[in-house]
Amino acid sequence: MKENIEKRVVGLFILMLLIIAGVAWEANENIKASINKTAWVNQTHQVILDANDIAALLHKGDASMSAYLLTGDKRDQANYRSSYSEMVNKLVVALRESSQEAYHKDFTTLTNLIGQHINFTRTLVQARESGGADAARQLAQSHPDGESTTEIDRQVRQINDNQESLLRQRDQEAVIQATNTKHIVFTGVAVNFVLLIFCSALIRDDLKSRRVAATALEEANAQLEAKVQERTAELVKSNQLLKKENLERRWSYQALDHQFRYNQLIVNSISELVFVVSKALNISRVNPAVAQITQWQAEDLVTQPLERVLQVPQEGATSPMIAALNDGRELQERPAVVTLKNGTTIPVRFNLVPLRDDNKVVGGVVTVRPWHGEPPKPA
Repeated sequence: MKENIEKRVVGLFILMLLIIAGVAWEANENIKASINKTAWVNQTHQVILDANDIAALLHKGDASMSAYLLTGDKRDQANYRSSYSEMVNKLVVALRESSQEAYHKDFTTLTNLIGQHINFTRTLVQARESGGADAARQLAQSHPDGESTTEIDRQVRQINDNQESLLRQRDQEAVIQATNTKHIVFTGVAVNFVLLIFCSALIRDDLKSRRVAATALEEANAQLEAKVQERTAELVKSNQLLKKENLERRWSYQALDHQFRYNQLIVNSISELVFVVSKALNISRVNPAVAQITQWQAEDLVTQPLERVLQVPQEGATSPMIAALNDGRELQERPAVVTLKNGTTIPVRFNLVPLRDDNKVVGGVVTVRPWHGEPPKPA
């Protein structure tokens, strides 16, 4: 019963977390969409401003150009050129920014109309410069529609109308999206509130069951207390026995450690050269007498082949020491030569005793003493 209640509570909490996560995800998506729509609205307002600025600069440039045609004042010429230049720059920017938008076609049409208008004004200026104001006036009268900006103004109004239509559409979408977000949030909160009430009822029932179980547990504990005291007395007695055994074992380990140290002192005090070698005749340990006699330090010899210091005459194709280790037998009073660190050699006699581990030869101990007889013959 307890496990079922816990599973239900955990399941309800997981369900509430999933609902909260879903509401948060949906709200986040709507917020991102609102941000995108805000960016679109800002872009739409900017398009309207750009179109109006282009029309204003066109009219300003036309006014300065008309004044220049009448007066020929260089200041008017500079003014209309500046206005036209700024207008063209804004038009280029608007074309570039609208390259991926649906209203790019409107700006392309506006660009063509403004291009035709600028070409005609350039013709008027050339006529003014070559034939004076009368020539420019005659050219303008012969082309009454060439200088007109009516079509350009109409195109600008069309751009503004299209953008305002987009604004209204996006405002409606934003309202619908905000309403949906509100409904989702309120629904999620209401569902979680109902689940929380149900979860509280389950927890209350569980607490009641736990109180009943706690009462039963207290009665069981009272019965177990006596048994625990009996068992504690038995454990105390067993613990005393274990302490005694541990003390005896520690004394045994200490005796073994002392015996190892005594053996090490005995080996180090031997005046003969002692080499502990592996089965492959690599040196693993030497006694101090080796360094005193050969001048080789222990760190120079450990892991090195024994033949670096001790040369044994060969007996056939195999070293007698390797053969003895393989057979597990000893070698006694065998001749050999010891090479000192300075290159000097001295004749010696050596003994080899195999070292065993579980009846398996793992190495050997070589003892060497100087010999004053004839040196051994080389192999």
